Amino acid sequence: MTQSNRSSNGRTPIWRAIANALRMDIAENRYKPGDKLPTEAVLSERFGVNRHTVRHALSALVEEGLVHTRRGAGAFVKSVPAEYPLGKRMRFHQNLRQAGRLPSKRTLSLESRPATEEEADRLKIPTGDTICVRHGVSLTDGHPIALSISHFPEARLPGIAQALAEETSITKALAKAGVTDFTRSSTRIRAVLADATQALRLQVREGAPLLYSTGLDVDGDGMPVEYGMTWFCGERMTLTFEED
Repeated sequence: MTQSNRSSNGRTPIWRAIANALRMDIAENRYKPGDKLPTEAVLSERFGVNRHTVRHALSALVEEGLVHTRRGAGAFVKSVPAEYPLGKRMRFHQNLRQAGRLPSKRTLSLESRPATEEEADRLKIPTGDTICVRHGVSLTDGHPIALSISHFPEARLPGIAQALAEETSITKALAKAGVTDFTRSSTRIRAVLADATQALRLQVREGAPLLYSTGLDVDGDGMPVEYGMTWFCGERMTLTFEED
């Protein structure tokens, strides 16, 4: 919907002036991509107007694609999606640093348990063999961009559970377990919608688009060292395919 820049008396509407001021704040990096804007109450006090007028200004910025809102969380400056190349040698930290981003990971949970028949088949181990399962969240510039669940065969990777407890980097953890190099043997991707738990972890709305990826990493002998499932935040990530 196109909205007039002028009121009937020829003056710029207050809500438009507020939108212009916020747009300038964003352009001058007072608020950077991913930052939360001040609350409606704070903006109302800053500009000396009621919340309805502030809400009108924010709606204009949302319509322009400059800002997005999350119910109960507030208004945020839209982030430029981070490009993440998918290839035979996928390295989270290295890939994002090359894109000029600051990557980090957090481990949400870590457990050792018997492998199900399906998990054992993927990892080429006997059903019931112990696997280490890591649930984690990946971040760039401090903002969550992906959730992951990774499975590792403990018998094939001595000390992997302890290594994962010490390292957030899977590459470093695998190196501690004796795997100095590994490659991606297969990747499958499809679109899904965020459930309530995923939305909470990724700080997006329930039903937001996610890119669901499954992949198998193998060592130099072609033996599986990790089977991973990742849910990428669609609005914050652009997945690109590269030939190695």
